[in-house]
Amino acid sequence: MYDVICFGSATVDIFVNTGDKLFRRPPPHKKGCITVPFGDKIVVSDVRFDVGGGGTNTAVAFSRMGFRTAWMGKLGQGESTQKIVSCLRKEKVKVLVDKRSQEEPGVSIILDAKGHDRTVLTHKGCNNDISWSDVPVRKLKTRWIYCSSMMDHAFRTQENVCLYAKRHKINVMYNPSLYTTKKGRAYLARMLKCTTILSLNKEEAEQLVSGSIEQMAEKLSLLGPQIVIITNGAEGAYAYDRKHFYFVKGQPVKVVESTGAGDAFSSGFLSGFIKTGSMELALRFGVVNAQSVIQYFGAKNVLLTEKQAYAIMHKKNVRIVKKKC
Repeated sequence: MYDVICFGSATVDIFVNTGDKLFRRPPPHKKGCITVPFGDKIVVSDVRFDVGGGGTNTAVAFSRMGFRTAWMGKLGQGESTQKIVSCLRKEKVKVLVDKRSQEEPGVSIILDAKGHDRTVLTHKGCNNDISWSDVPVRKLKTRWIYCSSMMDHAFRTQENVCLYAKRHKINVMYNPSLYTTKKGRAYLARMLKCTTILSLNKEEAEQLVSGSIEQMAEKLSLLGPQIVIITNGAEGAYAYDRKHFYFVKGQPVKVVESTGAGDAFSSGFLSGFIKTGSMELALRFGVVNAQSVIQYFGAKNVLLTEKQAYAIMHKKNVRIVKKKC
């Protein structure tokens, strides 16, 4: 019996530190631009390789928090796949994969610029190949299933996993992406009906419902989730449990690289919630886990243990604002 099974992507992440060579400063209230000159050879200051993907990021996070954890997804062939498997085994994450694809795993190329957010070039690879026939149903013995964003054919498989979870009274936490929320509420309807905790950012929420953040949280809860979390970057995060609204302000830290922040927050929240049942403590776990990740390169390198999370919470006053509905 597992505490958490994570269903999501596994990739090899390539971090390219471009400095400010490719990025142009944006006009006010707009996103920046990336400019790649044709025919030029651009010298970059650093290149790093790591294992990424929402499924493996969160699996490692739960395992470090002390949970019996498994990862379920699609593996391919070659050296990159071995790197992914070795990482998960080292982190004491069980790999629930019966069949492998002939394709290579996904790759994400993360372009960073000093003082700017990152730009990610993503190739999904075999992550999109997983079918219901690939799911080891006999092994789905768990208290929670955590679903990170999947696309196309893999999304439909994930949907079937969540329907199975609902029938067997397994809790589900779902963290979609802008890829899926842009398809609208009807596309996500069955997933949301099966979801216990929904975690998404403000931009993703606005693709599904309208209004203030509190209004959006209430509307999203009506679609199925018992708890809705809406993050809003450096401003902080909001949560709603049908009884109270909660807000936790972001803490000032030096941001080195933001890849994996959302995975760290959501997995931190669920870790705190499973351990304590407290919304306030769960939000604190999410905040300190995410802030630990963004101060370094790599989505997994500094994910916290339970002991480390409590130590940081004791040092920092992570204040929660709570109000009744």
